[in-house]
Amino acid sequence: MNLQLEGKRALVTGSSSGLGKEIAELLAAEGASVVVHGRDEGRAEAVAKGIREAGGSASVTIGDLGTDVGADEAVAAALAAGPVDILVNNAGVYDPAADWWGTSSEQWADIHNINVISAVRMIRRLVPGMRERGWGRVIQISSVTGRLPQASQPHYAASNAARDNLAASLARELAHTGVTSNAVAAGGILVPATEEMLTALGREKGWGDTWEEIEPHAVGNLAPNDTGRIGRVGDYARLVTYLAGPGAGYINGTTLRVDGGWRDV
Repeated sequence: MNLQLEGKRALVTGSSSGLGKEIAELLAAEGASVVVHGRDEGRAEAVAKGIREAGGSASVTIGDLGTDVGADEAVAAALAAGPVDILVNNAGVYDPAADWWGTSSEQWADIHNINVISAVRMIRRLVPGMRERGWGRVIQISSVTGRLPQASQPHYAASNAARDNLAASLARELAHTGVTSNAVAAGGILVPATEEMLTALGREKGWGDTWEEIEPHAVGNLAPNDTGRIGRVGDYARLVTYLAGPGAGYINGTTLRVDGGWRDV
């Protein structure tokens, strides 16, 4: 499918690995010029090099988006080669061990800064240019926990509810400008660290020895959904890439759940 991304420039925050890397690679494969962002220059450069070797266009920007100074640095480098038309706010953190009673006020503030305010920093620096040019896409990566919170990770769930909310608010702010704002709420994402953690848990609980044996039990016990598996990075990246293109212009101010039909049980 031609998503008409030729001539567009996209900045994907947190794209030196995992879901962000997959999003950057798919955007580039569809013709966008991609800015790979991370805090480790070597890892970000490796992703950009892979994109270029596959025939795509990619550059790198480095910066800690948890600070105004870091956001300024990242944006300055990103804009050095031209305007940014597509902003994917993917950078974020979570802590599966966090709970209500052992999570400090500072940890609550830290996760909100990284998962929410870092996205606001990038929006404030890049979206005014999109508005002036009359076209743009802003996509937040959030989690289904923003709408289906569990007892664990309350600060993470709250930050994702905020991500969804700011996506809708931004759409109202940008009404009739040609710039859309949406969020993609992810269910589980199978990356190497997740598979390693769940495999160890599954063996401990007697769910099996291999990932193929453990995955159905992990889904049933931790994230029941009607698809019966954990989401792969491509499940999310394909939707993000579609939302980034002109063909998604009538999708605005919404949060799209990609979670296999996650059930609130």
